[in-house]
Amino acid sequence: MDRLPTELWVSAHIRKCTAKGIPVYVAHKGAPAAGTVIVRIVIKGLKGGEGSKVLTQSRDMEGNIGWMDPFDSEIVDEPRADQYIQKAIARDPDVWVIEVEDASGANPFEGKIL
Repeated sequence: MDRLPTELWVSAHIRKCTAKGIPVYVAHKGAPAAGTVIVRIVIKGLKGGEGSKVLTQSRDMEGNIGWMDPFDSEIVDEPRADQYIQKAIARDPDVWVIEVEDASGANPFEGKIL
């Protein structure tokens, strides 16, 4: 199965978010052709400030894009999310990190939670 280069996939999804008025930016640029994507969804307006959901791109058995949730749907504080993301980058510098702001914590990218 042919796959789009990660850079093209990220660019297309950022344009979709921008068109919908969803604040989004690339926090870490990975390998243009085949980097994995981590999405950090920043949720503002929570009791006590803000938190994040972190999702790591994966594929299901059929090769469709899906997302793994390393914190089991838990909203984590900024230092904990940063620590997870920095460890992921240290293991694989080719990873892309995309940050999105969404008060509901919804993932604007295609694919289901696996």
